[in-house]
Amino acid sequence: MSTPPLAGAGMPPGAFSGAQAQAAREVNTASLCRIGQETVQDIVFRTMEIFQLLRNMQLPNGVTYHTGTYQDRLGKLQEHLRQLSILFRKLRLVYDKCNENCAGLDPVPIEQLIPYVEEDGSKHDDRGAASQLRFASEERREIMEVNKKLKQKNQQLKQIMDQLRNLIWDINAMLAMRN
Repeated sequence: MSTPPLAGAGMPPGAFSGAQAQAAREVNTASLCRIGQETVQDIVFRTMEIFQLLRNMQLPNGVTYHTGTYQDRLGKLQEHLRQLSILFRKLRLVYDKCNENCAGLDPVPIEQLIPYVEEDGSKHDDRGAASQLRFASEERREIMEVNKKLKQKNQQLKQIMDQLRNLIWDINAMLAMRN
């Protein structure tokens, strides 16, 4: 960031404040959105700091606690809350200004914002929808068949695992009897 020139450095005292006010009036919506985004990030950061302070702060529940430390942390917490309130007011101003700038714009339907390739003729649309429906039903049927086969395989695997478990049990029982 560059620092503004001093009033005594070749400019009359009121010239810079007039240029600054004119620049503030010419702020476009995109820069307002950027300022709003930065403000939201500041709000999130301040909120995280508040929660960090609250997590580290002990409740005054009769335990000996240094009053100075408590007052210091309470002061920090109140300062963060005050700054958070200022940031929310700033965000509200940015929001109102963006709405004011966009009030005269005609809303564009969402469908126009999504690029897609149109097919010629309505006949193709009916055929395309029918073919998509047929494809979807075939795909569903295939999925159902695969699920059925998968359940059968799972049952077979369960039977094999049960047989192996019984075999291992029998072997262990025989070894125990021999000893």
